[in-house]
Amino acid sequence: MDAPQLAFKERAAAALADGALKIAIERTTGNAERKRAAAVAAFPEFEAARARGKAIKDHVIAHLDHYLEMFERNATAAGAQVHWAADDAEARAIVTRICLDAKARIVTRSKSMLGEEIGLPHALADAGIERVETDLAEHIIQLAGERPSHIVWPAMHRTREQVAQLFMSGHDPAPAADDPATMVQSARRILRAKFLGADVGISGANFLVADTGATCTVTNEGNAELTTTPPRIHIVTAGIEKLVPSTAHAFALLRLLVRSATGGEMTQYTTFHHGPKRAGDADGPEEKHIVLVDNGRTRMLGDEFRAMLRCIRCGACMNHCVVYRQIGGHAYGGTYPGPMGAVLTPVLDGLAQSRDLAHACTMNGRCAEVCPVGIPLPTLLRAWRRRSWRERLEPGSVRAGLGLWAMVARRPRLYRLASRIGVRALRLMGRRGWVRSLPLAKGWTAYRDMPRPSGRTFMEQYRAEQAGRRTPE
Repeated sequence: MDAPQLAFKERAAAALADGALKIAIERTTGNAERKRAAAVAAFPEFEAARARGKAIKDHVIAHLDHYLEMFERNATAAGAQVHWAADDAEARAIVTRICLDAKARIVTRSKSMLGEEIGLPHALADAGIERVETDLAEHIIQLAGERPSHIVWPAMHRTREQVAQLFMSGHDPAPAADDPATMVQSARRILRAKFLGADVGISGANFLVADTGATCTVTNEGNAELTTTPPRIHIVTAGIEKLVPSTAHAFALLRLLVRSATGGEMTQYTTFHHGPKRAGDADGPEEKHIVLVDNGRTRMLGDEFRAMLRCIRCGACMNHCVVYRQIGGHAYGGTYPGPMGAVLTPVLDGLAQSRDLAHACTMNGRCAEVCPVGIPLPTLLRAWRRRSWRERLEPGSVRAGLGLWAMVARRPRLYRLASRIGVRALRLMGRRGWVRSLPLAKGWTAYRDMPRPSGRTFMEQYRAEQAGRRTPE
């Protein structure tokens, strides 16, 4: 029972001790936070758009079966082949079978967290197929042999200096200099040949448009278009919750997605892919396959985590999360990091393996405040905590400690006495205004100091202040 908790603590400890990681995270999340705030301030209709986005997602979730059938019917009519995958293993099998049947040697891939969720990179490698990540950040982490640490900026954990080292050792020829422009040119040179030589292109989908059967990709680099257009076969992998009723509904959500993710009004490339190449088309794939993945999503429809199916994968919750901004994405241990990952990972990997994630949260509510579709993330995290307690997954030491606290809290006099003793003891431990170490609670002070308390409890200070305000009669 304690193994997952220890694993998370070890990952978090390693992240907290990594000075370069903190610099890399703060550079990007701080910038993202400022840009989102500016974008929202410049969009007076944001709250109304947010309410509409929430209503659209809730409507689709309530009528998911109807829109799934409509999407399959219209996508098939447009010439696409629709496949259904109940779980990650079935999704991997479908994609690899299509690639092997096509005798694919090289597969290009546009960034897709669903692909990471189902383990597609490893499946392609096991099938002997060369996988080429075409998103610049995904290219970086492929060179490093890592997983994404953020759903929008997968290489957020890497500084420019570290990226330069990867390019110098991984590109042939190596870039002539380590400035961003030169490194981008080097990546373009490496990837261009792969774009033109790929047999299959694999993408995700930001939206699945039910009334047309189209799939929508949203990028800022144009790599998705180069992944989906030149190869003979285009494969889309998407979760079933990505459905929207129409193109108009997709654009309503796009207004929220882009502002929340990058602080822009619209991405550079927003493309709706409608079937394979038709007679008279100048380009496009000869075949289009759409793999619709469940992998626990229908199970969420019937439990307290249903609201999580609204998620449009903008990353705003992690950009504003005080925990994520200290430890980064890899410490979470799953496909999805941050607050949304702390809710989704137990669905995908099981609560016993990931119960610690729900506790890696201060419950300050910032994630819910910035969510563009109003997902009550703290409420969902508390639901996982309750379920973990009911299933007796908490370590014995935690259960004993909470039992002791509950016993004291139910006795007001004893609670006030313990509080007075505790706050005075903390004051004695402090030096020069700070408490640098706490017996039996070293996790609180291992990477930060606590302010030395005043020596009186809050209620003692409140009563003293009230007494001072009274005017004698």
